[in-house]
Amino acid sequence: MGFVELLIENVSIKAALVFLGVSFSLWYIFDHVGEEIRLRRLPGARARRLRGKLPFGLDIVKAQIDATMNHKNLEMWSNMLSPEQEYTVEKTIVGRRIVFTAAPENIKAILASQFGDYGKGEPFHKEWKEFLGDSIFTTDGDKWHARRQLIRPQFVKERISDLHCFESHLKTFFEAMANGAALHGENQQVDMEAGNGKVIEISDLFFRYTLDVATDFLLGKDVQSLTTPLQEFAHAFNEVQRIQNIRSRAGPLNCFVPLGSFRAGIKVINEFCNTYIDRALRLSPEELSSKTKSDQGYTFLHELALFTRDRTVIRDQLVAILLAGRDTTAATLSWTIYELSRHPECVRRLRAEIIDQVGLDRTPTYHDLKSMKYLQNIMNETLRLYPSVPFNVRLALKDCTLPKGGGPDGSLPVPILKDTPIAYSTIVMQRRPDLYPPVSDKFAPVETFSPDRWFYWQPKPWQYVPFNGGPRICIGQQFALTEMGYVLTRMFQRFERVDSFMHEVDGGNPTLKAEIVIQPGDGVKVAFWEVGKSS
Repeated sequence: MGFVELLIENVSIKAALVFLGVSFSLWYIFDHVGEEIRLRRLPGARARRLRGKLPFGLDIVKAQIDATMNHKNLEMWSNMLSPEQEYTVEKTIVGRRIVFTAAPENIKAILASQFGDYGKGEPFHKEWKEFLGDSIFTTDGDKWHARRQLIRPQFVKERISDLHCFESHLKTFFEAMANGAALHGENQQVDMEAGNGKVIEISDLFFRYTLDVATDFLLGKDVQSLTTPLQEFAHAFNEVQRIQNIRSRAGPLNCFVPLGSFRAGIKVINEFCNTYIDRALRLSPEELSSKTKSDQGYTFLHELALFTRDRTVIRDQLVAILLAGRDTTAATLSWTIYELSRHPECVRRLRAEIIDQVGLDRTPTYHDLKSMKYLQNIMNETLRLYPSVPFNVRLALKDCTLPKGGGPDGSLPVPILKDTPIAYSTIVMQRRPDLYPPVSDKFAPVETFSPDRWFYWQPKPWQYVPFNGGPRICIGQQFALTEMGYVLTRMFQRFERVDSFMHEVDGGNPTLKAEIVIQPGDGVKVAFWEVGKSS
C-alpha cells in the first residue's frame, strides 16, 4: 500500500483540515515576516494600514465590488484616503499588499519621474488580455514602445486638424436629437422643428456619434450607430467593459465573476474587427504602401496592415483605440452638457464667444477652437471634475519607493516591493480642497462646476492629469479635445438654450458610473431650444 493510500485510510477529514489550516497559517506568517524584513531594507516607512473586519482583507474586496456595482467608487476612495496621511494608505488582501494613493507627488513618480519602476505588469496584462490583448494599454517595455510608435502617426496635427470627419456625422446627430433617439435607418424623415423642447437622453446619442466618428476615422467606414437603434457591437462593447471592471475590482476573487456575457461580447467584438481586417488584408503590401497619409482613403487600419499581417496584432490595436476614441470623448461631452444644462449663464457666455469667433453659420477651424478661451475653460473644468479614467493601477516592476505617505504623518517615502499594485485616483486628487486656493468671490468651491476659475488659476504640475502624464500620456488627447470642442461649437451655434431634467432623477448629485471610463450613470436628460424657439 502506498503512503498516500495509508494516509487516506488513517487520517480523518477533521485532522486533514486542521493540518491544512495550520500549514496555511504558518506560510502566511513566514511570508509576512519575510515581506517585513525586505520592506525595512528600503528607505521610508509603511503607509497607514486600512483596518478591516474580515480576515485577509475580504471586506475591502467586497466594498470595492459593492462600490462598483452601485457607482460609489468616489465615496469609497474618499473615505479611505485622508489629508493626515498624504492621501496614501495600504492594505494586505489575501496575502498581497496594495497601496492606494491620490497624492500628486506619488502620481508623478508612477507616471514620470520613476517611470522605469512602475508599469502595467504581467498580472494586469493577463487579466485584460482577452479584451485588450497586447495593446498600448496592457504592455510594458519594448512591446509598449513599438505599439505606441505604430499608433502615433494617426494623431499628428495634420490628421486631427482635418475636421471633415466630425462634420460629416453631425447632420445625422442633429436629426437623432430632433427624433429623440437613434434613427430607424438613414432615410428616416425627421421633423427638425419637433426637437425644440423635447426631453432627450443626450448621452446615448454622444456614444453613438463618437462610435461613428471613431470607426470612420480609424477604419474608413462608420458603423452607422446613429441610424441603427440596436447596435450589436456597441452593446457588446459596453457589456465587456462592465464585466471587465468587476473582474478588476474583485482582485483575487475575480475567478468567481460569471463570464458568460463577457465571452459572448468578446465574440461579437472579434467578428466586427475581422470584417475590417479581412478587407485590409486583401490589399497587397504594394497597394498599402502606395497609400499616403494625405490620401483621403488612408486609415489607421491601412497603417496596421502595412506594419503586420498578424490578425491578432491588428485586432488588439483596433479595439484599444476604439475604446479610447469612443468612450472617453462621449463621456466627457455627456458630463459637459450635464453641467451646462444646470448653468445657463455658462451657456450664454459660451454662445457669445462662439458668435464672436465663428459666427452662426461658418464651420469652425482648428485655429478657431484653440482660440476660444471660454470653450477651453469649459472642457478643462469638465475634465477636472470628471477625468475620463478616474481610477487606475500600476505595478512595481522592482523594489522601489513612493515619495509620500509613509510614517505617522505621511511625510516619509513608502517602501514598495516588486509586484506591489499601486492604485491611484485622479478624480480624488482633482477634488482635493487642500490643492486649491481658498473659496472667494472669484473662486468657487472645488466641487462646483466653474469654468471661470480657469481665468484666475492654473493647477500646479501633476495636480490636474485627466489624460495621465509622462511617457504614457494619452496619445489621442488633442484628437479628443478637438472633437469635443467642434461638437460643442456646432451645437451652440444651433441651440441657444439647454434645460436640465436631471434634478428629479438624481437630486443634483450625479451618479458617477465608473467602469473603465466615468460616465453619467443615469444618463443626461435635457431639452434643447433652437434660436428664437424657446418659450
